[in-house]
Amino acid sequence: MTAIDKFAVIDKTAEIGRGCDIGAFSVIGPGVTLGENVRIHTHVVVTGRTSIGPGTEIYPFASIGHPPQDLKYKGELSSLSVGAKCIIREGVTMNPGTEGGGMKTVVGDRCTFLANSHVGHDCKIGNDAIFSNNVMLAGHVTIGDFAILGGGAGIIQFSRVGAHSFVGAMSALENDLIPYGMAVGNRAHLSGLNIIGLQRRGFARADVHSLRRAYRLLFADEGTLMERVEDVSAEFKGNPIVTEILDFIRAGGKRSLCTPRDGTSA
Repeated sequence: MTAIDKFAVIDKTAEIGRGCDIGAFSVIGPGVTLGENVRIHTHVVVTGRTSIGPGTEIYPFASIGHPPQDLKYKGELSSLSVGAKCIIREGVTMNPGTEGGGMKTVVGDRCTFLANSHVGHDCKIGNDAIFSNNVMLAGHVTIGDFAILGGGAGIIQFSRVGAHSFVGAMSALENDLIPYGMAVGNRAHLSGLNIIGLQRRGFARADVHSLRRAYRLLFADEGTLMERVEDVSAEFKGNPIVTEILDFIRAGGKRSLCTPRDGTSA
């Protein structure tokens, strides 16, 4: 049963799914779409061409869908899409896309955004990502599935963070982070593989061993990175986990990669 508090403000053009619960003093603007069983706590604003997936819960003082914080934005009708069963805690901000970034910001399913984290314009976030408090994404950032970003981490524009990776608290990431990698520091460097995350998600011991060997080979001192990529590709042909890392590196083109600072230990 849909429940809308009498002090909520709902634009007549907004689409409200069955079973939604909208708290007092929240504002749902024109053109917004809420899927089934979305829960909006008090003092939330959802506006713009924004869609919220079924079962997502948004806590007080979140600002979802307001214009991008980009001086090049000229009012183009861009969009923001948030997936199903996400948790968006207090003070979170999310902006829609811009003409320079494909006109849309996309957040996957089952993502968690803790208090005061920010998703900038034109970002693409996969499924099951976790943002701790005060995480900051600049525009055009890509975050892979199951990535975890520690509290206060800042990600520079156009950066890519691979699936199953981990960015440590207070880190400033300015280069791409490989899938399954772990980055820490300011400026952040690659400090190994996200072994704890792999164990928690049930990756087989053999897969972890393969990743460790591939990591050491990729970040050894011999030859160029692309030469090492081809060597690893030959050794691990048909291994989907290692191939995911190699494809990520190749897709980055001339973008800088987050690399180890001291040694190659995984």
